[in-house]
Amino acid sequence: MMPFNRLDSLFPRPASLTQACRVSKNPSQTGFLSITVLLLTLVPVHGAWSSDMIRFVTLEFAPFIYGRNQQVAGPGKELIAAVCEEARITCTYDIYPWRRAQELIKTGQADGMMVIGRNASREEWIRFSPPHFRTEYGFFVKSDDTMDFTDTSQLQGLRVGVFAPSNTATQLMKIRGSMIDAGLVPLEIEQRPDDPSGFRKLSAGRISAVYSNRDRGRKILEDEGLSQAVRYAGGHQGILYYAGISKSFHDQALVDRFESAWNALFRRGVARDIIESYGLEAAIVE
Repeated sequence: MMPFNRLDSLFPRPASLTQACRVSKNPSQTGFLSITVLLLTLVPVHGAWSSDMIRFVTLEFAPFIYGRNQQVAGPGKELIAAVCEEARITCTYDIYPWRRAQELIKTGQADGMMVIGRNASREEWIRFSPPHFRTEYGFFVKSDDTMDFTDTSQLQGLRVGVFAPSNTATQLMKIRGSMIDAGLVPLEIEQRPDDPSGFRKLSAGRISAVYSNRDRGRKILEDEGLSQAVRYAGGHQGILYYAGISKSFHDQALVDRFESAWNALFRRGVARDIIESYGLEAAIVE
């Protein structure tokens, strides 16, 4: 027969069950009690925290979420971790290139995404949480450019860099289309494989502007040492960021617990405090 300590290592007994069992003072009952407790540890406990897991993936998207010391960090991760703790759910976090992260969700190798924009295409395969961050898309120009953006007529003929594929690129294409419809000379779009490369090209004068998330762009300028060379010219559209869980995720009750905990943290102001401690703006959740 396998030793009890070996069985315990394979099937850790829940503390609640161990504490619930009272050891009899009658030696004749000791063997029966040991077997009973052992059998109870072999029965799965419905709703145990360790078995309730959501695997989150995301892209490097500072200042909202980023890697630090081989760990996922930032307000997006801190917020999701607080929600998971509130809901008593075990959550894991990994950073991948954007296309790979989406592939992992669509193939069932991951369950949720953090800090993502919402659009009709993504709604086909993602169940979105309430919003958590509020920010905006806008235009960056060289520091010696006098443009303060207020209207798309100012963009006529400009060559504008944007990270693609992304929600940002989709929105910039809509701007271009609206310019054509209005009889304006449309802007030219230069798609970039990442955010920083567009800002580097702008600082070198090889493109006219960059269309980007305001907070994301400012963080890139700081990290790349370009804050003196490039500036934010103005916002175009306010946006919200969400978390999301795959619609093919197997446990709807777990999703409901996650969303309930999410709403509770926002009602108590915990989520807002986390976000604002990073100098970012929290979304208003009704």
